[in-house]
Amino acid sequence: MIRVSSIAGLAATLMSLTAAPASAATWTVDPVKSKIGFSGTQTEQPFSGQFKTFSATIDFDPAKPETGHATITIDTGSATTGDPQRDEALPGADWFDAKSFPKAVFEAKSFTHKTGDEYEASGTLTIRDVSKPLVLPFTLTTNGNIAHAVGHVPLIRTTFGVGQGAWATADYVAFAVNVDIDLTATSTP
Repeated sequence: MIRVSSIAGLAATLMSLTAAPASAATWTVDPVKSKIGFSGTQTEQPFSGQFKTFSATIDFDPAKPETGHATITIDTGSATTGDPQRDEALPGADWFDAKSFPKAVFEAKSFTHKTGDEYEASGTLTIRDVSKPLVLPFTLTTNGNIAHAVGHVPLIRTTFGVGQGAWATADYVAFAVNVDIDLTATSTP
């Protein structure tokens, strides 16, 4: 759903949607205002972190979401939690194995409008060369050519081979991991 703050803005938005056929806009993510985070539990204590380096190519029109496509590429070696021991381990062979698998990729091949400002991106998530279908629910608000998307998806880390050897059990680190996206982007038609 497109949110506007004035009657004039609403009229302009409606005219732009009806005056010409909808086509996907290209969105450029602002890395300073955006974040891809993750959280889980280790020895029953919660932890959270983020990927410092990622890129995204997004073609999406809220008026015609089914025509959209997006690819988000994450540098797995950029994971950080603020805990030196954990941060040293994450890019290692037992976890992301950033040397062998430097990138994780989510490719959204279609979008679906659910209700109001709620959407879903359906595609494939690939981590450590393991690809699985994934549906990412998110909310989207727009103001002119600026969009803000916020999404959350739970994952099971071992589905993607994250946590090898002694870490392949939930004895120390839980299998369940949450991934949160908070992206701000500007569009160019």
